[in-house]
Amino acid sequence: MVMPPAGWAHLPFFRKDLPAIRETLADERRVVLPPAGQVFAALDACAPDDVRVVILGQDPYPTHGHAHGLAFSVAPDVTPLPRSLSNIFKELAEDIGDVPPNGDLRFWADQGVLLLNDVLTVPAGVARGHRRLGWHKLVPQVLDALNDAPRAFVLWGNDARAHAPRLAGHGHLVLQSAHPSPLSARRGFFGSRPFSTVNAWLKEQGHAPINWTDP
Repeated sequence: MVMPPAGWAHLPFFRKDLPAIRETLADERRVVLPPAGQVFAALDACAPDDVRVVILGQDPYPTHGHAHGLAFSVAPDVTPLPRSLSNIFKELAEDIGDVPPNGDLRFWADQGVLLLNDVLTVPAGVARGHRRLGWHKLVPQVLDALNDAPRAFVLWGNDARAHAPRLAGHGHLVLQSAHPSPLSARRGFFGSRPFSTVNAWLKEQGHAPINWTDP
């Protein structure tokens, strides 16, 4: 596993909790996703001062070749899209009227969208298999670090929504809905229009909107 991202290395997690996680992963006999060099890709892509929007998911895709360190994103050659990402694109099409040409969302990160999962690794083929590994201690610290200025937070699924109280009282836009998974998307994700809502809020704050569709 690579070193902590420079912009976030001050968080206590990297000193207190990451060493034990590294030890556990070193003993893991199953294939771990994403590859070690991509585990912190989301935080590498967005230093704290660059973050304008946070989209919080659950854990990486457990399918070989899918996870590359940014929540919901996949490499550009991945087809078909994972079902959660396919549902995100369905909502994006309804909300904005277009979708990106493929599932690589790194161009969102380039605009300050932090695509962060609640858990950063998963055993191949075992969704949520590392839920109790200790990763859950990182996201609260990331969110606290982002309470210094108003930002937009998109919380998809119960794990992500559990962080909402931590974000109250700081002037943030906090959007909550069901997870885009096929198991829950029809229970409030579809029709939630998060992309246009975030852009309208950013404009109100005097900031440029996010280009969600055109790399």
